[in-house]
Amino acid sequence: MSVEPDTANHPGLLAAVRGPQDVKRMSTEQLGILAAEIRDFLVAKVSRTGGHIGPNLGVVELTLALHRVFDSPRDRLLFDTGHQAYVHKILTGRQDGFDRLRQRDGLSGYPSRAESEHDLIENSHASTALSYADGLAKAYALRGESRAVAAVVGDGALTGGMCWEALNNIATAGNPLVIVVNDNGRSYSPTIGGLADHLSTLRLNPSYERVLDTVREALGSTPLVGRPMYEVLHAVKRGIKDAVAPQAMFEDLGIKYVGPVDGHDIVAVEGALRAAKNFGGPVIVHAVTRKGYGYRPAEEDEADCLHGPGAFNVETGQLVAAPTVKWTHVFADELVAIADERPDVVGITAAMAEPTGIAKLARKYPERTYDVGIAEQHAATSAAGLALGGLHPVVAVYATFLNRAFDQVLLDVAMHKLPVTFVLDRAGITGPDGPSHYGMWDMSVFGVVPGLRIAAPRDAATLREELREAVAVNDGPTIVRFPTGAVAADLPALRRVGPVDVLAESARTDVLLVAVGSFAGLGVQVAGRVAEQGYGVTVVDPRWVRPAPAELVELAAGHRLVVTVEDGVRVGGVGDALAQAMRDADVEVPVKDLGVPADWHPHGTRAQILADLGLTAQDVARDVTGWISRLDVDAADTEDALASEPVGSVVTPREAPAPK
Repeated sequence: MSVEPDTANHPGLLAAVRGPQDVKRMSTEQLGILAAEIRDFLVAKVSRTGGHIGPNLGVVELTLALHRVFDSPRDRLLFDTGHQAYVHKILTGRQDGFDRLRQRDGLSGYPSRAESEHDLIENSHASTALSYADGLAKAYALRGESRAVAAVVGDGALTGGMCWEALNNIATAGNPLVIVVNDNGRSYSPTIGGLADHLSTLRLNPSYERVLDTVREALGSTPLVGRPMYEVLHAVKRGIKDAVAPQAMFEDLGIKYVGPVDGHDIVAVEGALRAAKNFGGPVIVHAVTRKGYGYRPAEEDEADCLHGPGAFNVETGQLVAAPTVKWTHVFADELVAIADERPDVVGITAAMAEPTGIAKLARKYPERTYDVGIAEQHAATSAAGLALGGLHPVVAVYATFLNRAFDQVLLDVAMHKLPVTFVLDRAGITGPDGPSHYGMWDMSVFGVVPGLRIAAPRDAATLREELREAVAVNDGPTIVRFPTGAVAADLPALRRVGPVDVLAESARTDVLLVAVGSFAGLGVQVAGRVAEQGYGVTVVDPRWVRPAPAELVELAAGHRLVVTVEDGVRVGGVGDALAQAMRDADVEVPVKDLGVPADWHPHGTRAQILADLGLTAQDVARDVTGWISRLDVDAADTEDALASEPVGSVVTPREAPAPK
């Protein structure tokens, strides 16, 4: 497969690129050939590993121009959100790493400081690069360093409030800084909002500059009348421009504007970037690109231009893996079913309608579905407003992105005791996208919010059930969280104690194993393994994990040891919450909590990372067996000590600290 027909006649240019200096030496004709080779390379490599193919196909020429104008790594290139940095990686000597893109010990799917001096920030949450850039430009100015800073930000990221906070400060500071707006009309899906409409209008009004130039030339040769008349017409032109173009908006902030330029014309983009770099103050370069450019399956994918597929067929763009029922699909189906029954239920998403499943609701009830753009904070508080207006909003986002709206969930939603349901897709360890995308913080971070209840379903049946329970709550916010990938097989409960499902039990009550969400199946496996060592394990799924159910505390009181297993951080997690609830109830049973250490864990498959963390059935069974057997040893030692001591003596417990 070749993206450009003539690429096969010039196979050697990409192989010769080992750093940005190699690109600087190329002619315009060579750059065009190189761009085609890069597209071939991207499609071939990403089709095997999966990854963000659509965004990177759209920025090939733009990235080439950036590396010809700026001197990385002395000049700093920042990418927002970072998933469009594959071409940057290719041009900075990392071609060989693409065979293991997003795989264990392979290239990250985002900029990575550990990979290259050309990667300064590892951001993969949108709307942050301009704030980084503002700080960098201020630092270089204060230190007297002559170093350029350029930030590439998508038009979708401009729907995020941080971008506008940064732009305001960038304009005020006035430091040299180039902001490249990569305008492809899409973030994950078509960009939503007034600014997006503004940019779209501009793309459809190309001719007024040319007309004004012609008038200026004609009137400029007319003495006395010509110049004043041109000034009048120029004022009219500014009025037209204000109506159809964003430069007035940016220049009112104090930021110069260049564009729009064709983002696939290397010469045009390079010229605009060079002028912006030499200006000496903040400049916006508006580049219009096409997501998926040069690869027909991506260009024709209406949903998201092959934004981030798994491995796919090069010829067709179709996914290689057989279709499976995913957690997202179950949620999407059940949400529509609930909406059929309840006209007060509405959906909200932050530029991720397809990835979170909200798109299915939007197709049936478009008037009851809101895509607010990349603006999670606004999504939460807008949901609060909808709830105040008598509706029940369901806000669907990736777990990692709700972190950005903690203050809004805490004070705008929970403090008002508003019925808003947050559905967190990709909770826990998600794998290839790396630490910035791991949804492992939510149970800890949001567990401190008063009145907020968190559900962690274990399978499709409990997801449907707990989603319905969540939208039935009318006196405060709820969270329903689930992992990525194929949904687990249904695991029926033996019985239910309050909200707690008992999944396995035996005649002996040695261990209460609290398996959170998707770890329910693992818990049952652990019980079987531990039973082989002669101990009895009761496996429970709390279903609603925060706050800790009172019934769970009562169950804990009837066992010798409590073990929790969760795919969230241990600090402040479900184990911590249960231990605190047990202390408050004077239940003096030891608690061992297994979860994810609060650290930056590398990318890899979910299974690989869980194995590294000791969160497999074999590892957990070994830990549980060791802990309960040590309790037996300690009990035996205590009995021996009591038997050997004279009457009236005091035995100091083994683990008690020695008196000072």
